[in-house]
Amino acid sequence: MASLDDLKKRIASVKSTQKITKAMKMVAAAKLRRAQESAERGRPYSEKMNNVILNLSNGISDIENAPRLLSGTGNDKIHLCVVMTSDRGLCGGFNSNIIKKAKSYFSKILNEGKELKIITVGSKGNDQLKRSYGEKIIGNISFKESKNANYFDADKVGKMVIKKFEAGEFDVCMIFYNQFKNVITQIPQAQQIIPLNNEKYENNSEESYEFEPDEDEILSNLLPKNISTQIFKAMLENSASEQGSRMSAMDNATRNAGEMVDKLTIEYNRSRQAAITKELIEIISGAESL
Repeated sequence: MASLDDLKKRIASVKSTQKITKAMKMVAAAKLRRAQESAERGRPYSEKMNNVILNLSNGISDIENAPRLLSGTGNDKIHLCVVMTSDRGLCGGFNSNIIKKAKSYFSKILNEGKELKIITVGSKGNDQLKRSYGEKIIGNISFKESKNANYFDADKVGKMVIKKFEAGEFDVCMIFYNQFKNVITQIPQAQQIIPLNNEKYENNSEESYEFEPDEDEILSNLLPKNISTQIFKAMLENSASEQGSRMSAMDNATRNAGEMVDKLTIEYNRSRQAAITKELIEIISGAESL
């Protein structure tokens, strides 16, 4: 049985941890509101851009000479996967859920005999993936110094992806991230950004546009921006999901710490009562012997 002094130290230690987790929960809650608003504002913009590109692609007469970012290389042999996770921990299953979704896709690609390349955005994803897929990782990007998700960081990732595509280093590019639903639920997503997969947007594209100059020229400028836009949307979704997951995790940790303090306090009181009773028995026994 632990001594009274040990129990007292443990209670003080758990209470200190509880203060930290409670403070982290409050910080995450404050950040979540801004991150959620940014993610919700970004969704219509990214979807509308895809719809515009779909209208443009439908107007192309010579699909064989269409921009490669739209039509692809014609092959499906080399897959580049951009796995987007956080740079900080203590956020529950946020990172693990993304990694699980990505690993499932990795296994499918490798089982089909295709080549896999990985770029990790966020140190936590890199730490988990390098154990099993270290030789497949060709790049790791971290934005620890960035306080909020921003387009400039997304554009850096987008330009890196486009540069590798133009160099012929891959045929298909997928991004993995968590879509924010609410504080409790974040849904892992796998989205193809090269070549652009517009199947999910076909039913939403009812508008008809007339463009000047021609479709090919507009697409050559719009498609690279769309890559960065889709990555930026994923970063915004990730940011909201991370704060929601951290808020939930810290709330559970604070509650568990409170329960542990209660149990330790009961154990401390019982031990203290037993020690007092033992001392009283010794005093009474000594008095009777006299």
